[in-house]
Amino acid sequence: MNGLTGAYVPGHSLLHRLPAGAKLLGLAASCTALLLLRSPVAPAVAAALVALLFVVSGVGAAAAWAQLRPIRWFAAGLFAMQVLFADLPTAVSATTRVVLTVALAGLVTLTTRTSVMMACLERCLSPARWVGLDPFRLSLLLSLTIRSVAVIAGLAVRVREAQRARGVEWSMRAFAVPLVVSALRHADALGEALSARGLDD
Repeated sequence: MNGLTGAYVPGHSLLHRLPAGAKLLGLAASCTALLLLRSPVAPAVAAALVALLFVVSGVGAAAAWAQLRPIRWFAAGLFAMQVLFADLPTAVSATTRVVLTVALAGLVTLTTRTSVMMACLERCLSPARWVGLDPFRLSLLLSLTIRSVAVIAGLAVRVREAQRARGVEWSMRAFAVPLVVSALRHADALGEALSARGLDD
C-alpha cells in the first residue's frame, strides 16, 4: 500500500528509525506547543527547529517543498487576512504556526512507511473490536483520508497552473470542473487498487 498512498522517502536517519507511535506523539505534542506558545520569538525558534529536523531527516529540499507547495496560496491569503484584521506580528505568528504544522505532518509522512503507519494506527484502534469494528479497515480509512488531503491539494495546484497557462486564472468554472474530474479519476484509480487487493467489500 505504500506505493499507492504514501509519500515516503527511503532513508536511514534518526527520524526514519523512530517508531511510528513516537513520531505521532511527537507530532501531537509539537502542534499543541505551537498553539499554546505565545512568545513573539516562538515561531522563529520553531521554524529553525523544524528546518533542522528536515535537514536531519535527509529527505531533500524537493520533498520538503512538495509538502508546503500546495498550501502556499492559502498561507498567503491567511497572512493577508491577518494583516487586514489584526496586525503584522499576529499575521506572521498565525501563518507560521499553520505552515509549521503542515511541515511537521509532512515530515512524519516522508519518514514513515504507510504500512508502518497503518500498523501503528491499527494497534491504537484495537479497542474498536469491542464494538464490532475492524481496526485494520479503520486505520486504512484514516491513512487514505490523510493522504487524500495532500493528493487533492496537489491536484488543485496542477489545475491552477494549467489555468494560468491558458490565461483563465480567475475563472472558477475553469478551476472547479477539472479539479472535480481529476479527483474522481483519482478516486476511481484508488478504488481499483483497493479492489485488486481484496479491500472493496
